[in-house]
Amino acid sequence: MFTSPLKSDLRMTAVIPLAMLREKCAAVIVEVDGGMGLTRRLAEMGFTNGTKVEVLHSTPPGPIVVMVRGARIALGRGLAMKIMVEPLEAA
Repeated sequence: MFTSPLKSDLRMTAVIPLAMLREKCAAVIVEVDGGMGLTRRLAEMGFTNGTKVEVLHSTPPGPIVVMVRGARIALGRGLAMKIMVEPLEAA
């Protein structure tokens, strides 16, 4: 049976909304799903592709507090659902 050599090299990466990330977990921002105004607003706060973000406090259904670029920012759950992240492996 033939198997592609690439299959063993591929890593499965999960992209999830920031709101689904657990407390004390870090991730890298992959995409912001929103209109131009929302994307610009979040970019001005430091939420850009490739940026590391860490969840400091998350108690549903309340807001989520994150650390991004050295700043603590509280986001509503709806807004956090529009920020897609790739969780980082625990070291």
